[in-house]
Order: sequence, then structure tokens, then C-alpha cells
Amino acid sequence: MADFAELEEADGVRLTWNVWPSTRVEAAKCVVPFAALYSPVKPLGPNAPVVAYDPVRCKGCGGVLNPYAAVDFQSRLWTCALCHARNAFPAHYAGISDQNLPAELFPTATTIEYQTAPSAPVSPPAYVFVLDAACAGDELAAARRALGAALDALPDYSRVGLVTFGTHVQVHELGFSELAKSYVFQGAREYSPSAVASQLGLGGGPPPGMTRGGPGAAPEAASQHRSGGARFIVPLSECEFTLNNALDELSRDAFAPAPDCRPARCTGTALTVAAALAAAALPPGSCAARILLLVGGPSTDGAGAVVGRPLAEPIRSHKDLAKDAAPHFPAACKHYAALAASLAAAGHALDVYACSLDQVGLAEMKPAVERTGGLLVQADTFANPVFRESLKRALGGGGGDAAAGAASTSGGGAELA
Repeated sequence: MADFAELEEADGVRLTWNVWPSTRVEAAKCVVPFAALYSPVKPLGPNAPVVAYDPVRCKGCGGVLNPYAAVDFQSRLWTCALCHARNAFPAHYAGISDQNLPAELFPTATTIEYQTAPSAPVSPPAYVFVLDAACAGDELAAARRALGAALDALPDYSRVGLVTFGTHVQVHELGFSELAKSYVFQGAREYSPSAVASQLGLGGGPPPGMTRGGPGAAPEAASQHRSGGARFIVPLSECEFTLNNALDELSRDAFAPAPDCRPARCTGTALTVAAALAAAALPPGSCAARILLLVGGPSTDGAGAVVGRPLAEPIRSHKDLAKDAAPHFPAACKHYAALAASLAAAGHALDVYACSLDQVGLAEMKPAVERTGGLLVQADTFANPVFRESLKRALGGGGGDAAAGAASTSGGGAELA
């Protein structure tokens, strides 16, 4: 394992299996699926080559020349390891030989950095955190601490947003540092993306309740107030204090459940609002955001609910799903399928960190995670080291523990059958 750890540290790649099966029978016995987690923004090691020219690409699939490509030095051709297409070397590779190799063909150059002029401006990464405020007080405190530690791993230029939910959904305006400010959506209602954008003032006009330069308006506050999506998804260097204050002051949902009821938790509505916020606040096609859901229990209210609030109603089981006896399942699946389509169309990803001894509705949410290329980490509590390290390393570019956590739980969770 030490050798694999060194490779992961150098290349930023971790596989769910380090040894692959050699027969179909052995492959059929593997419960954990075969997958790779790659962190493209991970800082390179000191021995990684850095070259000042463009990569040589395959004419068939667009793959890049690498040590695993088959090279014919006599005919000056190389065969792509991905699509097996034969490609000719460019003219400036005329002197190539087995004794005179370019940097990208060195056996140890499994990762290489090309210092080329970008064809278009590169947008900073964007993260929208969706935090469950309906879980117990100690769980919420552990989630806040883990989120605060993970934020320290983000570069200052990263853009971040915060959405919290319980009975209602709150979108925090991180770009307004004068005081804590948020927009509230009813958890039991269904919202269209255009309705969310309009409520947040992202439809082209000023936000509701705000006048610019009108009677009684403070000119300094109006001039300093951010416009559009920059009010909600803000560079970390500019909103770190506001974000930390929002997390520190965040308390459990004020609407306490009755003794015989589950807490009101509108997970589906919160994700709908977060997806609409990311789509409206970020320029289309120029920035792909990650929506990170930190949830500590089943969705009981609004779109995507998987169980009712009364404790007398049991949550669906494997047998219920097999017999089509889960009354909330079809509607929840339809909701998350629509969410997956909207996220995929915008180029955004959904990561789910489910930390609960109870089911949270992963069977319904699974397509939205898979279709957008997101991560799924399941643990029993927000204080679990698997969750804390997975979140921290996924944001910091390590990514290794995130793969380990997802791999160790995706096959055993009752909801993923």
C-alpha cells in the first residue's frame, strides 16, 4: 500500500481496487465497483516534468501522448493507448529515438504539466454548500466544524455559496458583510428555476425589497452592494469572515418536531434552490460548480420526500421497493431525475455526504450524483473521520479519502440496492 500511496501523492489518482481480477468469475464477485478518482488540480510533486510546449494529441480520441503509448521510432508513429489509433509525430519531433525521448515519454512521467497559453480565460472553481440544519445539535456542530476545516483547504480565489435547510430553505447572501442576510424559501413548495432566480433578484433587476438610489436609500451601502450572482457566490478571500460568521451563528431548525414526528427536512427543495442559484449566478458554459450536500437524515417535506413526518410511517425498505410498495419513491425519483437533467445541462456536479444512522434517500438521489459525476460518501455521523477527511481532501485536491469513503460505503448501504 505504501507504493500506491506514493503514486497517489504524485499523480492525484486513486482506484477503488489496486489489484484487478484476472477472470470474469473473480470480477463478478467484486462488490465495490471499479472506478478511479482523479484530482486534476492537485499540486504536482517536485519531480513532475514541466514543459513549455503544447501536448501531442491523438487524431482519433484527443488523448495525449504518454508513456503508455506504443511508439514506432523508425516510422515516426505512435499508437494511442485509449483508442489504438496510429498518429504521426509533428515535425519538431523528427529527432526522436529510444535514446532521445521527449519528457512525456519518460516512464516516470505519468503526470506532466504543459505551460501553454490558455485559449480562453479560466474561471475559478465554484462551490455551493447545502447544509442540513434539521439534524441534532451535536451533529450540526460537527458538520460546521468539518466544513470550516475544509474551507481552509480551498484557495482564496475559489467562489463559495451557502444554503441551509430544515423546515425552510435559506440562501445566505455572503456578499453583504454589513449584517447577516438570507433569502427564505418555503420547504413544502416546489419552485421552478426561474422562480428561484426571480426571488433572489437574479432575473435582471435588483433584488426584492432593495432600491438603488431611491428615497431613503443609503448611497454608500447601495454603491458597495454587489449585483447579480456575485451577492451569493463570492470569492472566498472576500467573504471568509461573513461565511465563518454564518456557520458560527447557525443553529438547529427553530421549528422543533413533535415527539411522535420526524424533523421537517426539505432536502429536495434545497437542492432545487441550490441548482437554480448556481445556474443563475454563474455564467453559462464558463464555470462548472460543485453542489455539496451535507445531509443528516431522511427528506420528509416538499419535493423529493422519501417518508412522511409521523414516526408511525416506516421508511421504505428493499422489499417495499421490489414490490412497488413505497408510496413516495416514484415522485422522489421523478424529482431527482429532473434535477439531474438541469445540473447536467448546466455542467454542474452534485456531491452527497450522507452522515446518518437512518436512511436519507440515497436510492432516489443516486441518479443525480451519477449523471453529474459527483461523489457519494456515506458515514454514520458528521464526527466520523471518513466524512471529515473525505470532505477536506476532496476540496483540497487530495481526493484520496473521498474515494475510499465512497468505495467503502456504496456497496453496503441499504438504500443503494
